[in-house]
Amino acid sequence: MADQDDARRIALALPETSESDDHFGFYVRGKQFAWAWNERVDPKKPRVPRADVLVVRVPDREDKAALLASDAGIFFIEPHYANSSAVLVRLPRVALDQLAELITDAWRTQAPPALAEAWARG
Repeated sequence: MADQDDARRIALALPETSESDDHFGFYVRGKQFAWAWNERVDPKKPRVPRADVLVVRVPDREDKAALLASDAGIFFIEPHYANSSAVLVRLPRVALDQLAELITDAWRTQAPPALAEAWARG
């Protein structure tokens, strides 16, 4: 079981990661890789941030499809993200090790290749 504090700890442990000042989201060199989902509760009102759902970038549509097929209780999508390389994650249902893998993979999708390679080499 995970929450936003776990997501923050994992994301900020990655090189050159910063947190947004005005919303729950994480960036590597200015490119966002994970953020809180904003749900459209009322069509005539602004979206509402959900602390229990994290949006993470995925490497490609095949990875997205595999995640969505693996566990509908954890992973889902809404129309706004249907054509994007991102998946929505229910934090209370995801294991911490899986969340760490998801956030790390999301970071890799946005990190410059040299930074990602240097980090992978340790």
